[in-house]
Amino acid sequence: MAAPGGLVRPRRGKVIAGVCAALAQRWGMSPTLVRLLALLSCLLPGPQVIAYVVLWVVIPKER
Repeated sequence: MAAPGGLVRPRRGKVIAGVCAALAQRWGMSPTLVRLLALLSCLLPGPQVIAYVVLWVVIPKER
C-alpha cells in the first residue's frame, strides 16, 4: 500500500513513532518545530491524538 503523499516514517530521528519527523520531511520543516506545533495543538480541543494514532498506522516505515 502506498503512503499518502509519499510519506514514510524515518528510521532515524524519530521520538515516538516518527509521525512528526515524516510530516517535517514532507513539508521541508524542522522535526522539532513540527513536534512543538503538535504539542501545542493538544492544548486546543479536537481529535489530535486520534489523528496522530491514525497517521502512525497509515504512514509506513522507511525500508
